Amino acid sequence: MSLSDTDTKADTTIDPTSFREALGHFASGITIITTQVDDEPIGFTCQSFYSVSMNPPLVSFSVKASSFSYPKIRQAERFAVNILSSEQSHVSNQFAMRGADKWQGIDWQLSPLGNPVINDSLHWLDCEIHAEHPASYHLIVIGEVKKLNLDVSVTSRPLLYFKRKYGGLAGEEE
Repeated sequence: MSLSDTDTKADTTIDPTSFREALGHFASGITIITTQVDDEPIGFTCQSFYSVSMNPPLVSFSVKASSFSYPKIRQAERFAVNILSSEQSHVSNQFAMRGADKWQGIDWQLSPLGNPVINDSLHWLDCEIHAEHPASYHLIVIGEVKKLNLDVSVTSRPLLYFKRKYGGLAGEEE
């Protein structure tokens, strides 16, 4: 069965609540995007992170255009992507809060580019801003990966977000 052109154009209005519910059925990993400006660490929780290209190595994330943190990342022209482990849901929650000291109780160190990397994260990517594109009330930021931490001995699993809840992968890897 196929839809005719008139059927596909009939009603293009999407209910925001239904749209959010549909997207909630897509499991995503959780990251913390960080930078440092004038000795001040900056960071926020981000689940809209993905790879763009292998050569050159590009990644992307989306952020609200009204974000408090992103103008400082733009100023620094660099950022780190901290890929959280399943044991770090408290870190995700802490960095998702507005107006709080997001770094309280968080152990971290500086990456080679000078970005904060959160200890015990699965991995981190050290990036320079490559491009920025407006998209509605968000910005799509593309970063070029300059350094990374790839510890293949890590046995932790990624922190996932699915249906408005944190989760992880079940079972043993093969």
